[in-house]
Amino acid sequence: MPASSSSRALNAILPLITSNQPYEAHQKARTFASRYTKSGQYDAAIDVLFQSARELLKAGQQGSGTDLTCYLIDVYESKGESVNDDSRGKLTQLIALTGSSGTWRKTMIDRAIAWSAKHGTCPSGDQDLHHYIGELLYKDGAWDAAEPHLLAAGKRDSARLLAQLFTEWIETGGTPGNFALRGTLPGNILAAKAFIMQFVNKLLTARPSLASPLQSSRIPVDDGSEVMFTSDSATNFCQLAVLTCQRANGDKNKVIRESWVRLCGTYQAKGGVLASREVRAAMQTIATLYFAIPPPRTQPDNPFGAMLSSMLGGAPTGAPERRVLSPGLNRPHTLGLD
Repeated sequence: MPASSSSRALNAILPLITSNQPYEAHQKARTFASRYTKSGQYDAAIDVLFQSARELLKAGQQGSGTDLTCYLIDVYESKGESVNDDSRGKLTQLIALTGSSGTWRKTMIDRAIAWSAKHGTCPSGDQDLHHYIGELLYKDGAWDAAEPHLLAAGKRDSARLLAQLFTEWIETGGTPGNFALRGTLPGNILAAKAFIMQFVNKLLTARPSLASPLQSSRIPVDDGSEVMFTSDSATNFCQLAVLTCQRANGDKNKVIRESWVRLCGTYQAKGGVLASREVRAAMQTIATLYFAIPPPRTQPDNPFGAMLSSMLGGAPTGAPERRVLSPGLNRPHTLGLD
């Protein structure tokens, strides 16, 4: 067992930390871990590195603790350790103990995510690890650093937390529609639905004046969703975009396919952020993934016209096979526009 085989090493290392000899403890931990790794005793090396890093971090030795944590991840790699509750839990404990000062925690986070992307099931990194890091950073007030992790997590709880983060961020300055787009355009529809519902609810609770004067009551949708129109065009677009994508079925549902094109064209015609190059590119990506509308050969000045032309004319000759998603219900309902 790792505990028994590593006990001799830990008995030599941990007292050095309590006696204020962190450098010596750090060096011994690396020496013992190297010996264990070379002899194939990976679990013993992991136990030595984890416990030594944990105690060093508790003692305020961020540099030494981070170095041993990175060594621990190296041993994970050598062993081929998969992402599971135990391996992930060790890293989240150490990340939490590192603290927010300096760049130590970012170094640890970057290494942990890279390992989880390689040895887990998600190519962007383990979802639970992303969620934990995003929540930790959010609580520390590092909103800009938390955002990409909550988006990468792709979980409903992460999406709801992102909505909370964005509504707090808006209070310090910002346009609601820009934040609505940031939470929905990455294209994970299950997470996007949880995000936009929570975001609009919290937004209108904090700012009742943002409710649309033309349609102040909630509009129920037959799957239990609802639309709450606001005076912000981009926020309204995001709500309708998520509902439309839920009903996508590639090129098989012509009505919903046409609804997407009309939705984009109507809202892009309003100008503002929805007409920006970045948002237009994201809309085209979603059009290809969910509605099998091929991208234009070149970036057009009129993306609405290009989507319509592509939808009617099919894929360009010689175009590579496109990835198409069918995430939701196949219901031929045309969604209204404000």
